[in-house]
Amino acid sequence: MLKHYLEENPQQARRIVDKIIIAATARHAARKAREMVQRKNVLTGSGLPGKLSDCSSKSPEDSEIFLVEGDSAGGTAKQGRDRNFQAILPLRGKILNVEKALEHKIYENEEIKNMFTALGVSIEEKEGEKILNIEKLRYYKVVIMCDADVDGSHITTLILTFFFRFMKPLIEHGHIYIANPPLYLVKKGTTAIYAWDETERQAAIQSISKGGKDDNIKTQRYKGLGEMNAEQLWDTTMDPERRILKQVTIEDAIEADRIFSMLMGDEVPPRRAFIEANAKYANVDI
Repeated sequence: MLKHYLEENPQQARRIVDKIIIAATARHAARKAREMVQRKNVLTGSGLPGKLSDCSSKSPEDSEIFLVEGDSAGGTAKQGRDRNFQAILPLRGKILNVEKALEHKIYENEEIKNMFTALGVSIEEKEGEKILNIEKLRYYKVVIMCDADVDGSHITTLILTFFFRFMKPLIEHGHIYIANPPLYLVKKGTTAIYAWDETERQAAIQSISKGGKDDNIKTQRYKGLGEMNAEQLWDTTMDPERRILKQVTIEDAIEADRIFSMLMGDEVPPRRAFIEANAKYANVDI
């Protein structure tokens, strides 16, 4: 039946053949790109990215890496970190949206290659299935640290999409976290209180002013991590004794898959409907 159909419809047959060739070419290119990522350790010594500021600890259980938005914030984080157990990997701008990109383009992306080599994980093929090997994972805490604004949220979502699609076992084993930098610094003289939302900001003002009006109280709105100095970034976002980290979990993998496909994929109508339905819950920073 199929043979007769293809013989009678040569144009459709040519389209099918072309699609098969394109798919095969894409698979071959993806395999080559993936192999290049895996071989980087052999080709370049340690294989660690040049931008990575590693920690001195060799114990993955005691080590953590911060994936930081931009070189500027990355520089501040390098100055403020505890070098014994905290590594810093600055990411340049917004990483590739893996939901829309061809697989070989994903493995060729410099920022994504850097994450693979810095973390020490690899993708292996077993019986035609791609499996993430995390036996050589170099850090048990992988912390996404981006600005507390719309762009920072977008970058965080792009990174999470990458982890969900290509490194899901890291999420399933509880290795992925999101840093929570403060939005405000309320200050009067030598008294300073950090606030993570508007309610905390108002409470800080009330606390410093003791319930009254005080024109000497100054509020600084942090637009990005780069506006903090190294000491402030350590005190609020990196110090294990005081920081707030949100652990990323997958409670419902099917629903998570649907949400990532809707928010980061090519279909516009469902994304628009989702945004319109949930806009009232958003904290939009303009």
